[in-house]
Amino acid sequence: MAAPGGNKVRRRRSLTRPILFALLPVALVVGGYYYVNGGQVMSTDNAYIQADMVGLTTDVSGIVDQINVHENEAVKAGQVLFSLRSDSFKIALDGAKAQLGAQRNQIMNLKASYQQSLAEITQAQADLPYYQDQFDRQQNLVNNGSATQSAYDEAKHNLEAAQQKVAVAKAEAATTLAQLGGNADQPAEENPLYLQAKSQVDNAQRELDHSVVKAPFDGIVTNVNALQVGSYLQASQQAFSLVATDRLWIAASPKETELTYVKPGQTAEIYVDTYPGVTWKGKVESISPASGSSFSLLPAQNTTGNWVKVVQRIPMRVSIEDTDGKPPLRVGMSTVVDVETGHARGLPDFVNKLLGRPQGKDHE
Repeated sequence: MAAPGGNKVRRRRSLTRPILFALLPVALVVGGYYYVNGGQVMSTDNAYIQADMVGLTTDVSGIVDQINVHENEAVKAGQVLFSLRSDSFKIALDGAKAQLGAQRNQIMNLKASYQQSLAEITQAQADLPYYQDQFDRQQNLVNNGSATQSAYDEAKHNLEAAQQKVAVAKAEAATTLAQLGGNADQPAEENPLYLQAKSQVDNAQRELDHSVVKAPFDGIVTNVNALQVGSYLQASQQAFSLVATDRLWIAASPKETELTYVKPGQTAEIYVDTYPGVTWKGKVESISPASGSSFSLLPAQNTTGNWVKVVQRIPMRVSIEDTDGKPPLRVGMSTVVDVETGHARGLPDFVNKLLGRPQGKDHE
């Protein structure tokens, strides 16, 4: 008599085999579907978060007076970050303004001198006919023997003095007019001397303004402790850094063999190692025209006999489209980027051959 347990085992085995045979076609169909459509996504984990980053500095030198931010503090565009002592800049500005006023007064004096020279020319030219008549009369009298030589010499001297006075007045007027830029009616504010002094005022004002450094964009300041109150900051010397918080992107470097169907504008999904289970939407912004190694200081020269082929990586920039409501992202975080290429791998060649279809063709 058979044991009841043995019957149960045989019955269980008899049911397993039909189930497996029934599931096999389903598994083949599902596997074939994923195989055919699996090529639509290009995935790379050689991708890191990047952002606009600037070393904060100014183009004037001075002693640090105030530091208005702390390490890793979020700041807004236009917010004051630090300032230099303004005493020397204010003194320079006051001196430039005083010089500007002096130049304006000088221009007005030149205008007055020019008008005076014109008046002297008019007066001298008006007196010239009188002295000419006196000279002509004395010359006639001398020729007739009716006048003394001394009277003639005096008349001649007076005429020459009057002519010299006209010439001197004209020379002074020409010199003054040249200092006025050739136009006596030109406003003082348009005179080259005034404009030169005005440029000094503008430069002094610029230096005073640049002694206060403001944030160029929204971001987070870092390495603030490198700057201390009382230290001397040279012009163009970096004080600390500002990392943008609203201009993040992904710097990816997929293999060249993975970029066959990747194009700018394609959508992407971004996964950050720091935040499992959270997905960001993105878009391929651009693909570099050259491999990363092409920009190295010493590019590889594969001209020797022991050359080994190495798969190159092509830099690719992926924008991050949705950051609202998501965890904060930081520069340098590791990510995985999946790009939806819209490409389908297609059936294997032997299947295409059986179906009478062209072989080796992928489908978009």
